[in-house]
Amino acid sequence: MPAITDLSELLKHMKPLLNTGEYVFCSIASRAQLGAVEPLGSFRESEGLTVIVEREQAQELGLNFDYVAAWLTLEVHSALAAVGLTAAVAKALADAGISCNVIAGFYHDHLFVDHAQGARAQQVLQQLSEGQ
Repeated sequence: MPAITDLSELLKHMKPLLNTGEYVFCSIASRAQLGAVEPLGSFRESEGLTVIVEREQAQELGLNFDYVAAWLTLEVHSALAAVGLTAAVAKALADAGISCNVIAGFYHDHLFVDHAQGARAQQVLQQLSEGQ
């Protein structure tokens, strides 16, 4: 299926999936600090390498973190050039009092919300989708 650019179609078909587990964001100096752990995601910043790993893995490696997140995947194949999906999702979650950190993959958008709010965030996004 080709990537979708139309916002109403993206929202209608986003199918928010709540993945299992607890995820944390850590800043490290080098990928070598991860040993054999493969991060879920990473991004190089001037201050260090931000990695997203499972909470248990971070604890085993002695990495510092201060935010435990639930991970939601919007299962629709969103085009990287699509306009408005991130804004619509962030607004719906903000209106519900849920913070959100968004990462775009090649095929899907991934949201990280406070772990205690994961199921509620999924419900908010499902209601947004059904309203299309």
